[in-house]
Amino acid sequence: MTLQETAPVDLATPSGTMRTYLFRPQAPGRYPGLVLYSEIFQVTAPIRRTAALLAGHGFVVAVPEIYHEFEPAGTVLAYDQAGADRGNALKTTKELAAYDADARAVLAFLKTSEHCTGKLGVLGICIGGHLAFRAAMNSDVLAATCCYATDIHKRGLGAGLNDNSLDRIPEIKGELLMIFGRQDPHVPLAGRVKIQAALNAAGTNFTWHEFNGAHAFLRDEGYRYDPELALQSYGLALNLFRRKLGESDQRTAAPSGPA
Repeated sequence: MTLQETAPVDLATPSGTMRTYLFRPQAPGRYPGLVLYSEIFQVTAPIRRTAALLAGHGFVVAVPEIYHEFEPAGTVLAYDQAGADRGNALKTTKELAAYDADARAVLAFLKTSEHCTGKLGVLGICIGGHLAFRAAMNSDVLAATCCYATDIHKRGLGAGLNDNSLDRIPEIKGELLMIFGRQDPHVPLAGRVKIQAALNAAGTNFTWHEFNGAHAFLRDEGYRYDPELALQSYGLALNLFRRKLGESDQRTAAPSGPA
């Protein structure tokens, strides 16, 4: 599907204006909406290519700058040590409430967009995976894909390093797709076990995939990129979004009476 990147929009949030980039199919019509959350480096070239891939499969994709309070609009942090240091510092400087307010702002924007059907999903990578996990706590989110979501297991998102993501899992009513790499030091086995146990305890509707991959295996720059695992992961995500956001997926009441 031919797609286009339209002019970015600046969304108002309690902590300041949030630059948000938009990708959608070129053909007229209304499409399901996806929020794509980036890594700590913000909207890099690999993130733009991910947004284009999603849009090319029939979605309106909004990509917000996650550190808009601290960096000028359009700032992209480099994939180097200085960029990683800055991104990691901001990750725990920003208030948890600000991350949540950002999610509400971009979801509300997509839901009312003339190009969107109003059905919403989220996908995030690294810190973005954690942000997608929290965004899924909004009732409008029908499906979420969280790719090697960092810090959920150790409550490490936001100022104070004491986030409540594990505690709020019961608020997630849509379907989750959790994707991890077994060789990812940022989410070790013990952390993955902790997250999965919490999801099971809450009765969450989720699918769990662990690949033999390192952290950042989706990023199509750098030595950790694994194109085969990336292809499989995007396929799983697109399957979820088509199924949960498509017009054919209408929940019906369970039949009553004897089986």
